[in-house]
Amino acid sequence: VTGGALEAHYSATKGAIISMNKALAKELGYSGITVNTVAPGGVDTDMLSSVPKENIDAYCQEFPLQRLAKPEEIASAVKFLISKEASYITGHVLNINGGAFI
Repeated sequence: VTGGALEAHYSATKGAIISMNKALAKELGYSGITVNTVAPGGVDTDMLSSVPKENIDAYCQEFPLQRLAKPEEIASAVKFLISKEASYITGHVLNINGGAFI
């Protein structure tokens, strides 16, 4: 949810998703439909298998929790957002990034 050098196209896409989230939340809320966005930071998945460990470690040192998220941590947040307990939450962007973008 923040821009990065040499990533203008990627940053623009993230911004578009956030704007679409807010527009859809307003549009669909009248029908009782909630719309939220999950914005994860680094997640420990097979996608990172080709990234050297020292690069991942250096990346993790840049934010407070100093580790990658586990896939189940992201899944738990999504599970909450689709639950009845979150039925009054709409138009929200949930940053799950270990404090990287405080």
